[in-house]
Amino acid sequence: MAKKEKEEKTKEVKNVKEKKTKIAKKTNNKKPKEKKVKKESYIKGVKKELKLVKWPDAKEIVKYTIATIVFCIILVAFFELLNVILAYIKGLFN
Repeated sequence: MAKKEKEEKTKEVKNVKEKKTKIAKKTNNKKPKEKKVKKESYIKGVKKELKLVKWPDAKEIVKYTIATIVFCIILVAFFELLNVILAYIKGLFN
């Protein structure tokens, strides 16, 4: 009797496991359908963004170029003066 009861219980357990796996498979296969959104290409996106940029006109370009050159000349003069002063101080101690 004990063998028959064990066999029946194992059959019941197997049946329950099979039912659970079938239910799990059915629920996993049902995925909500999402609408596919068409992505624009990278190049088209770049072109779109470049149209939004406010480009400088010729007067602004000249103005900014002169300002950059003057700033560079001031920096060169500052570091050259610093170099001369430090060389003089170094010459005093040699």
